[in-house]
Order: sequence, then structure tokens, then C-alpha cells
Amino acid sequence: MAAVDRLHEERERQVAAAAARYRESTDERRAIERQRDAGIVFPDAPEALAARASRLLDRNAVPAALVMAAVRAEPLDPPAAYERILGVSKDLQAWSFLPRGARAARTVARISVRENGRELPLGTGFLVSPGLLLTNHHVLTDAETARQCFVEFDAQVTVDNAPQPTTRLELDPDGFYATDERLDFALVHVAAGPDGRPPGETFGWNRLSVQTGKLVVGEPVNIVGHPMGRLKEIAVRNNLLQVRLDDFLQYTTDTEPGNSGSPVFNDQWEVVALHHSGVPRTDEQGRVLRRDGQVWRPGDGDDAIDWVSNEGVRISSVLKHLAALPLASPQRALLSEMGPESGLGLAEAAVAPATAAAPAAAAAAAAAAAAGAGAASRPAAEKVTARAGLRGRDGAFGGGRHLVFLHGRSQEGKEPEKLRREWAAGLNQGLVRAGLPPIDPADVWFPYYGDRLVQALTTHEAVPHIVEAPAATAAEVVAPSSPTARAVYEEIVGEAAAKWDMPREGQLATERIGLPDVVGALQKRLSWLAARSDLDAWAIALVFRDVAAYLDDRRIRDAVLDCVLETMPDDGEVVLVSHSLGTVVALDLTTRLSPGVHAVHLTTAGSPLGLDSVYSRLLVGGPKRPDIVADWLNLWCPTDAVAIGCPLGDDWADGLSDLAVVNARDRAHSIVEYLSHTEAARPIGGRLVG
Repeated sequence: MAAVDRLHEERERQVAAAAARYRESTDERRAIERQRDAGIVFPDAPEALAARASRLLDRNAVPAALVMAAVRAEPLDPPAAYERILGVSKDLQAWSFLPRGARAARTVARISVRENGRELPLGTGFLVSPGLLLTNHHVLTDAETARQCFVEFDAQVTVDNAPQPTTRLELDPDGFYATDERLDFALVHVAAGPDGRPPGETFGWNRLSVQTGKLVVGEPVNIVGHPMGRLKEIAVRNNLLQVRLDDFLQYTTDTEPGNSGSPVFNDQWEVVALHHSGVPRTDEQGRVLRRDGQVWRPGDGDDAIDWVSNEGVRISSVLKHLAALPLASPQRALLSEMGPESGLGLAEAAVAPATAAAPAAAAAAAAAAAAGAGAASRPAAEKVTARAGLRGRDGAFGGGRHLVFLHGRSQEGKEPEKLRREWAAGLNQGLVRAGLPPIDPADVWFPYYGDRLVQALTTHEAVPHIVEAPAATAAEVVAPSSPTARAVYEEIVGEAAAKWDMPREGQLATERIGLPDVVGALQKRLSWLAARSDLDAWAIALVFRDVAAYLDDRRIRDAVLDCVLETMPDDGEVVLVSHSLGTVVALDLTTRLSPGVHAVHLTTAGSPLGLDSVYSRLLVGGPKRPDIVADWLNLWCPTDAVAIGCPLGDDWADGLSDLAVVNARDRAHSIVEYLSHTEAARPIGGRLVG
């Protein structure tokens, strides 16, 4: 039987099977339609919404600032927050939507067969590794058919609508060929071109994933293919996922028979399904109906059919099937090239010997650079020369009141005088805008413990260890080597992720195919925090690492507090402005101030004090305002992941004022940014003048 005849026969079987599944899912589809009629945009299970929102945020698929504006505007329970995130993703596409779509479209090829001296188009396929092409079983029913076929990349028009020259390559089923009739897929090797390079190196390939969260009911899908053998076409926007079955997805979109084998993308251009069939309307006997309601006959043509939906094979089902195949090592190696998220080839990676320390060390150095350098890359404590803090001028602010700046982590190796001027410059911006006189940096006390903290960490906690892993992550490179400090660190990261509504592990389940997950739970939590904020995972991990080490090891805490007390006023009132880790130090400091200090006017900015795992370990305990603290202003930014526990007033006792400010995206945790806000500087200036 000729290849084209086999294609039509196989396709009719697939259409009938799709129609049967469509009838069987009628009740589920009607329930979903009722929810949509009631105004529910994404009528899917809560765990599906959670997994989808997690994936969007983890991959920075939606702007963090827009997400924060959507979910922080009013109190929301987690499901409602997930729906808001999905709404932002659906309604607003970044400029990158178009070039990423063009990049994905280059991986799509037209499949044709040589038959009786003619070249006839059969369908569509797309690259899923450097050398493997995925299409339908009914397009390439067997290896012999594949030998008669070739593929054409760039079979499309240019931006000027002129036909673009194509690249023709041969299929190589002897290199690899796998198929399954029920799932209607065929995976075949594509021979290298004249330059000897695999096609994926020229046209790119789609990284398939077994992870959940790629699509929920109500979201759009996008399809790229060669309908009726024409040049490449794209169906976008006017389509959406209707029903998710165990192995298939049913969706509305405009496709034609030549789209068989096309990739079905979500809006982030991740492949969610392999398109394989339209779904026709049928009568009670299962007979295909025409648009006029009459029974369809083969001679009527496909255009006469009343198509009601389309169906694709879930990519996770294809990957599961491939993982279970008994393949020789060369074929298994080809599958492993599909990448770690495919779940193929991970078994070998899990037991492979650790990589050399050099790459991990480079990752650690990158971590330090990403967060401003410092302790993560400091080779030895004795190389750090501890700088002294700076005293304020006598008689400043009337002599009975003192302004003190208390910095956070990652200040080692810096000049205290320069830091003091930077803080003063930020505060003066806000003071001038508020109509208050600016301060002179020389009038400010600036305790400096940055170098002493590094010395204490390297002496007591040990130099941060090198993680020998195939892909070093922020979570592991930065994690304290002390078991007890690591436990505190994990507790802080876990609580922060939970406070920002990270779905439970069960909601983020991976379709694991019996293989280990490549990303640990701790890194997932850090990635969630980074995606929900305007800070990267390295910066968040380093702050929480130092907070954990400070809280866990009394010797580190004492070293820092002793250093700060060397440059603190010993009488009068103290206007204490603290930042990040410095806010934790500030609360402890209130238990050790000189008896001559009778009141503290406290300002905290970018503080982790809203986390139970932090405030429960303070020397003052918590959450209760220390008696010596006369008043307390807490500054926080909704996109600052270090301030995730804010507003503090939700947990701490009376006498605390919270002020939310909007910092620049790339300076969400910056103290200078915090102090430059008029509403932040005004109360500080007011305290200075009494």
C-alpha cells in the first residue's frame, strides 16, 4: 500500500478514536463550560492552577512587578492568587513572545514522501533534540515509510511574503525509530546535512518536559505546522484548552489535515502536546456528520466535516512511553540528548561520578559576584583586615540624640566612610523632598561589622563548601556547612516560600517516570522566591545564609554584637536605622546597650523579622517590641523577598508602624532606595529634631 493511502487509512482510525474520546468526555466538558459561563476563566483543579503558577514564576514567564501588583492589591487565598497570576500571563505577553515564537517555529519541518516519481506532502514534524524529529504514527507508520520520506526546514515565506529557500534533509530510521499507534506518535532520527552537523544545531530544538504546570484548562494554545502541505502557518490566540484527558488534550484552534504532527505550544512556547487529529461531530451511532447535519461520506471531502474540536497527545505520555522502551545504549544516548527535563537519561546522570570541583567553584564565585561578592568566595579569614566603624561628631543633633546606621550583609572589604555617605545620600534625597534639612554624613555613627562577620563565619562556620554536582545551584553552593546552621537556613527559606503562597510539594508533582527529580526542594523554594520578587536566587540565598549562621552560632552573634558596640553611643537617645541582616542585629543590640541610652527610635528596612524562624531566635524573643524601643518604623517593599514576612504589624505587638514602598526593580533590597522615599525619610528626620 502506498504511503499516502496508508496515511488516509490510519488518519481515519485516529479521527474515529478522537471522536469517541470526545463523546466520552461530554460530561466533563459540559461541567467546564458551566464554570466558564459562571465567569471562571480557568476552570481547572486547584493543584493544576498551583503547578501552572509555579512554573510561570519559576521561569520568569510573567513580569514580577505585574504579578505583585495583581496579588498584593487585596487579600487573596492561594487559589485566587494563582488565578491572578494566570490572568496576567494570558492577558499580557512580553515582547519576547514574538521572537521566541519565531525561534520555536524554525524547529518545525514539512514531511514529504517520494512515491511513483512524485513528491507528496504527508504532514508536519518538529525537532525535540539535535537529531530527533517527532511526528504522528499515522504520518510515518513504519521505518520503511520513513526511508521514503524527507523533511524540509524553513518551508515558509520571508517577512516580505516571498518563498524562503528550504533546507532538505533525509530521515534516518536506522539511526532511531520508535512509534506507538494508540498514542499516535513516531520519533525518528534525521540525517545530518551536507555540513555534517545535526539539524538541531542549525534550526534549534524543543526541550520537552515531564513537569506538570505547562497548561491549564482555559489557557490558549499555539500551533505551528504545514496544513494541507502548504508553507508554514501559525494558529495563535483564538483557541484554548477544553479538556485534559489521561493521555490526550482537546482544544479549540484552526487546523487542517496537514497539521498532523505539529507541535502544540503554550504561550511560553513550551511543547504541551503533539497535534494528531481533528474531532468531528458525530451522531449517536458514531457516524461523522457534515456541517449541514447529514452523515459524511468519503467523497464529500474534509472541508464538509463539522469539526468541533482538535486533539493532541500529551507530551508527558509520549515521554513515559519512550522511557519504558527496551533500547540499546546508542538509542538511549540519543534520547538522553532531549535534556534533563525530559526524564530520559536521568538514571545515568543520577549515579554518574561527581564533576570536578572547578565548575562548582566557578559557580560559587558566580554566586558571590551576583550578590556583591564577599563571604561566599573569601578563601580564608586571615586575609580579611577588619576595618573600624565610624563615630558621629560630638554635639550633632543637639548632643542628646544620635543617628546610627546599621548595615546588613555583603559589606566586607568596603570602606565604611563610603558606605556612610551612600546611606546619607539616600536619606537626604527623601529629606529634601519632604522639606526637611539634610544631614551631614559626619554626624552619623556607622558601626561596621562587615569584615568581622566574614572572620566569624570562616572561623566558626568554616569556609563555604564546594558542592560537587552536575549543576551547582544557589541553594547548595550557598548553604551553610554547619548542620545546625543549615537546618535554620532551610527553615527560613521554607517559611519564606510558604508565606509567599508556594504550592505544596504534592501540587508541584513531577511526572517522574520513575527517575529522580533534578531540582531539590530547597532550590525550588528559592526559585519561587526569586520569581515572585525582584531579587535573584543567589542574593536571597546569601542573605538567608548569613541570617541563619548569625542566629545559630552564639560565637558569630557575639562577634558581630561586640563589634557593633565598639562604635555605639553610650548615652542619650538613639535614632537607629537598620537594614537586612542589620535589622536582626539591631533587635539583639537593644539587650546590650549602655545603661546611659534611655530610648531607641528604631527604623528597619528590608527586614526578615516577620519570619517566625527568625524572630523566635532573637535575644529579645519575639514578637514583642523591646521596652527600650520608643517607636518603630518598618519599611518594606512588596518585591523584596528578604522582607517576605512583612508587614511586621501582623505579628509583632503594639508600637510598630509599617510602611510599604515601591523600590526600583533592580534595587528592590537597596537601603539607599528605601531611604530615598519621602514617606520613609520624613519620620526619621522628625525624630532627629525631636
